[in-house]
Amino acid sequence: MNLAVVSQVKSHLQYYPCPTNINFLWNFGFLIGIAFVIQIVTGIFLASRYTGDVSSSFSSVQHIMREVNCGWQFRYLHSTGASLVFVCFFVHIMRALATQSFIYLPATWVSGLMIYFLTIITAFLGYVLPWGQMSFWGATVITNLLDPIPYLVTWLVGGYYVDDPTLKRFFVLHFVLPFVSMVIVVLHIFYLHLQGSSHPLGYDSSVMIPFYPHMLSVDIKGVNNICVLLFLQSYFGIIELSHPDNSCPVNRFVTPLQIVPEWYFLSFYAILKVIPSKTGGLLILVATQLLLLLLSEQRKESSILFLRQSFGARNHCHILTIYQYCYIALLIIGAQLPLEVFILYGRLFVVLFILSNIGFVTYRKV
Repeated sequence: MNLAVVSQVKSHLQYYPCPTNINFLWNFGFLIGIAFVIQIVTGIFLASRYTGDVSSSFSSVQHIMREVNCGWQFRYLHSTGASLVFVCFFVHIMRALATQSFIYLPATWVSGLMIYFLTIITAFLGYVLPWGQMSFWGATVITNLLDPIPYLVTWLVGGYYVDDPTLKRFFVLHFVLPFVSMVIVVLHIFYLHLQGSSHPLGYDSSVMIPFYPHMLSVDIKGVNNICVLLFLQSYFGIIELSHPDNSCPVNRFVTPLQIVPEWYFLSFYAILKVIPSKTGGLLILVATQLLLLLLSEQRKESSILFLRQSFGARNHCHILTIYQYCYIALLIIGAQLPLEVFILYGRLFVVLFILSNIGFVTYRKV
């Protein structure tokens, strides 16, 4: 039994074959795993001193920050680590799109998107737990979006508005979902190692190098770099990532001038903000994410060739560039006040964002 375990570890961490010309962009999957571990470890320590009750949750967070030994370090590492997870996710997904990994590794692509969706849900639930002013109103806005689905809001919230049952349920789900994600991470790695990593040029190659020591040394270098950035942000606050209103206790009778989520939700929030219909905005938001799943269904040779040309590095007008520019533009628009000019530009970029999704999913050779 021990020999079988050692053999499996060696096959995945030492002898696993990798293409010779993969670069640092292939390290971001490994970095996501490291960021997940950091989040789980710091989250367990925080959960041991957190109180999931509307009357004391805010004060328990302040107690962790001010009274618990090294509590502020764990709190900032956890909140900054969430941003690190999404940065690594965005780069990892864009790299997979650029190298057409969804064509050669469909099971890996689908399992990776499942991890991404679970991470979005987990991050939103964690955003509510500090029970600050922005957390409360953000939870109110998002839960109200689910009104078109019968009984879902009352089941999820535990009533007709965000209150104590909501916070308790969000706390339990926020604690459990990361462990569910880790199970899918194991499946993701299994499917990846079953077929092998994708080639940067988009074709199969018999020229391979072992994972150890070549790729492992690059991964360790990447871990060193992100740890430096993580500690700089956690200890010195180089970039303001959270809204200052979230440091204020909840006041149900005072609505903030502008409800702004965390920066990694701004593109999703922009879609909801610029669509006049609440239900329509929710459907469009879900559709933009689910369309990514359809990429793994491409089997027609003409579609595969089109995708290679559209996402290839030599094509400067490819769909991936439009997708990236629209995503960045929606991030910026999501942080702005709902003025007419921003709503107009937001609708334009939402249309381009959807068309860039539909374009490479539904392409067929005439």
